[in-house]
Amino acid sequence: MIYTYMDFLASFGVGGAHPGGLQLTKHILSTENVDATKHILDAGCGTGQTASFIAENYACPLTAIDKNNLMLEKANKRFSSLSLPIRAEYADIEQLQFDDESFDLVLSESVLAFTTIPVALNELKRVLKPGGTLIAVEIVLEQQLPESEWRAITEFYGFTQLLTDSSWDNLLKQAGFRQIIIEPFNYEIDKDNVENAPDFSPSDNIDDQLIKILDNHQHLSKKYKNILGFRVFRCS
Repeated sequence: MIYTYMDFLASFGVGGAHPGGLQLTKHILSTENVDATKHILDAGCGTGQTASFIAENYACPLTAIDKNNLMLEKANKRFSSLSLPIRAEYADIEQLQFDDESFDLVLSESVLAFTTIPVALNELKRVLKPGGTLIAVEIVLEQQLPESEWRAITEFYGFTQLLTDSSWDNLLKQAGFRQIIIEPFNYEIDKDNVENAPDFSPSDNIDDQLIKILDNHQHLSKKYKNILGFRVFRCS
């Protein structure tokens, strides 16, 4: 069997796999006016770390979706263990089953790069209420790469594209977003805070090929640490 980077994330049950992890998620939500009237969509919830945090800290309606069945299984196991009244459901961000104008806030953490980006953005814009906000945490290309290296990165991770922040800005505008704020994350990760530690729920009997994917990921992260960055996109 040939495994993918997404298989690695699911098998190891990596929570907060997006850059900045849970600390960034907390920072993002702290700047939003989230109350009991706001309906949030966690678009690509993974193992449910962010959805759990929202459910535990904000008294608001929450919908969590993903299209990886193993991720969904681990998310729902997490919710059950915490006695949270939510359940992650299968959904494809490119073909959402929700009505138009369903959500006040859509949160997408390192998900869009794995999709057909213009299609996914159009769907997320469609399900946002007027005045609603999309917050996306996404990888950006800080400088141009030779095509061979660009292709090696996209093929390893399964990215459909590898974009600069200006290219992201253009695609967001094409999807109908009018106000787009692009933010770097300049806060140091508090490694002494246990809440910011890596979060794992590994499967039994993990294949050696998946461990090799982890090794390759660590190698690429180190090699391209000054070339692959990320931004927080706040769009309405």
